[in-house]
Amino acid sequence: MRRGERLLALLREAPGTACLVGAGTAAYQALYFGSVVEVGVTVATVVSLGLAPVLLTAAESLRAGRHPGVRRVLVLIAALLGLVLVSGAAGEGATGPRPWLGVLLAVASGATYAATTALGRPLSQRSDPLALTTVATSAGALALVPAAFVVGGPATTTDPVALSALAYLGVMTMALAYGLLYAGLRTTSSTAAVIASLLEPVTAAVAAALLLDERIGAAGVVGVVLVLGAVAGAGREPVAEAGPGLGTVTDPGAAPGR
Repeated sequence: MRRGERLLALLREAPGTACLVGAGTAAYQALYFGSVVEVGVTVATVVSLGLAPVLLTAAESLRAGRHPGVRRVLVLIAALLGLVLVSGAAGEGATGPRPWLGVLLAVASGATYAATTALGRPLSQRSDPLALTTVATSAGALALVPAAFVVGGPATTTDPVALSALAYLGVMTMALAYGLLYAGLRTTSSTAAVIASLLEPVTAAVAAALLLDERIGAAGVVGVVLVLGAVAGAGREPVAEAGPGLGTVTDPGAAPGR
């Protein structure tokens, strides 16, 4: 509520880019869940989350005209291997009715995720994270409305448990999570941010082990360690300082600590 001016500034300066980031976010979410239905959680997670850092690393290397470096390649290999081990241990070989379609949807989801992250990083460095999250999630929600009608929706419910779950998904896994992502993109590279997001299946595996007594085994534990090591290594990469912009530390109206 205290960031109204920054929200308006973002809408004046870059409304198209912010809305495009939101549409991309909606697209890769929809593609991912479509992939889950067709090929199962394990393959969908490995392909979509694993493909994004590979594409970003390749794009950054091509743009810079140089090799990504041994350290980054090792971090990437550790992250992908850990993701495969964790997802494989959690998925137990589960699959879906149309695997090839599911893989194609997962590839499209991973590519869209990478492109959206790369597009959102420059914007996040010159705008307030909460303002960007507000515009992006609103644009993403509007972009999904036509898709909902195509598949026979939007669906409604009066079940209080379902409504509570939907509220949690909207507030925690979308609004809060993407606000933190855009805040993180101000001081880290796109590749490092995407590698850090590989903590998602690790967190799910650990939570399932603690709360649901689902053991992931030795391979899953090794995968957790590899992903954590990759995230720690990615966080040590040097990143260029963000320039002045909307809501940055150089903005006299910025909140303390920003």
